[in-house]
Amino acid sequence: MKRYREVSVLNINPLGSVNNPYQKNTDAKPQVRPETQQQEKDKLEISSQAKQMQQSGDIETARSDRIEELKNEVRSGNYKFDAQESAQKFLDFWSGK
Repeated sequence: MKRYREVSVLNINPLGSVNNPYQKNTDAKPQVRPETQQQEKDKLEISSQAKQMQQSGDIETARSDRIEELKNEVRSGNYKFDAQESAQKFLDFWSGK
């Protein structure tokens, strides 16, 4: 009677875990960018017109005047609300007109 030698599973594949796509490569090192290469950063540019608008208080005073005017109309009962016009403005805004 002949005897057969047992062969382990690990000896069948001489490459080991190289063929296993699910095993993480533990020897991999993160790639480091050279220090000479600068990373791009986000930029924010404000136009000179926008800067002027921020500095001038005209917009704030006009806005606060309009708010006070509307408050007074609501308090006195003279404020008229047009639902059709309001709905049309919403529709125009959301449709990009």
